[in-house]
Amino acid sequence: MKFSQRLYAKVLPIWNRNHTHPFVLQMGDGTLEKEKFRFYMIQDYIYLIEYAKVFALGAVKATDLETMGKFAALLHSTLNEEMELHRQYAKRFDISVEELEIAKPSPTTLAYTHYMLHVSQNGTLAELVSALLPCMWSYWEIGKELNQRKGASDNEFYGEWISMYASDEFGQLATWCIDLIDQLAEGKPESELEKLEDIFLNTTRFEYMFWDMAYQEAMWPTDE
Repeated sequence: MKFSQRLYAKVLPIWNRNHTHPFVLQMGDGTLEKEKFRFYMIQDYIYLIEYAKVFALGAVKATDLETMGKFAALLHSTLNEEMELHRQYAKRFDISVEELEIAKPSPTTLAYTHYMLHVSQNGTLAELVSALLPCMWSYWEIGKELNQRKGASDNEFYGEWISMYASDEFGQLATWCIDLIDQLAEGKPESELEKLEDIFLNTTRFEYMFWDMAYQEAMWPTDE
């Protein structure tokens, strides 16, 4: 069994909850309230800024030029392509660039990104990949699942999101990261594999919390 298959089996119950969260399902059938998606878009923009830093750290921790170059390319595309597309898409929900730039992270966004960066800064390359992989892998799977629903990819508001994450281009990025964790896990003792498993489990849990945070539009309870 490949290590990625072991990871998948470990988190499958949470994975299924992610894929059947009301936010995800309602994107697929087009009934999601636009204010909830608007909230998600802003928090996801903040998340992407921190996610890009993980790619930068991946380039630093890589031990060969090919892997270093791939992480550098991911950093470049995130900063100069994906985030620009994000800004353009946000306009549909009346979110200005200025609003994106001054937005504050929710508690969940803050906890998720800080955990991911803590692991990436202080751990090995394998630990870094374990931290970033659940987001990329689960978005690809969710995109493909929703794309199979009749009319979902044509939805005026959510179709572009579904098409982007269901695309072959995004799938290639996810597959590269899956293959990388399999390579990095080879020959490692069980104690290290269990640590990688725990990291993957934690960021998968954060993925669920992120969907739930967006659905509830949850900021700091003390500010209510």
